[in-house]
Amino acid sequence: MPHDTSEQHHPHSLLPSDPALRVKALETLLVKKGLIDPKSIDEIINTYENKIGPQNGARVIANAWVDANFRDALLKDATASLASLGLSGRQGEHIVAVENTKATHNMVVCTLCSCYPWPLLGIPPSWYKSDAYRARAVREPRKVLSEFGVHLPEEMNVRVWDSTAEIRYLVIPERPENTAGWSEEELIKIVSRDSMIGTALVVVPT
Repeated sequence: MPHDTSEQHHPHSLLPSDPALRVKALETLLVKKGLIDPKSIDEIINTYENKIGPQNGARVIANAWVDANFRDALLKDATASLASLGLSGRQGEHIVAVENTKATHNMVVCTLCSCYPWPLLGIPPSWYKSDAYRARAVREPRKVLSEFGVHLPEEMNVRVWDSTAEIRYLVIPERPENTAGWSEEELIKIVSRDSMIGTALVVVPT
């Protein structure tokens, strides 16, 4: 996880991790056999990082903040509401939206693998797929959140939602109180990927 500081800086730590080496070796083999095109792979990654990335989810959240009717529809049937915006497809077939409030904070994990709403948030972060996050988010969510810099009042409930291949979750973070009168485009800029997973709060830069 990004907040872990136990990494030892031995010479071999400059090399990719063992899984990364295996992935690279497999990619090299497939390219040599002519089964995949490196340019196509790069284009897919670029698409999810820069075109289908978290800006799609941020637009949804900003829309929910400024339009109460859309927010209510999103909470009632997120899949249909997102489809009306042209947001659907692989890894986004069935989405459920959950809303952070003054009383409840939501966070999302996939305890079995790394199910994640790609059409809304793009490529999942490495920590989301890690064994540490997947195990600890369920057992000690408050501690995990504190390590991400999210310190919640003791009286606030924390709900952990387990994504599956059938259902993926989108957190609607609380809108900062000092954003009254902001345009939707201004609001989009302050919504982060992590806030839509529930491991960050939305804050207004000073």
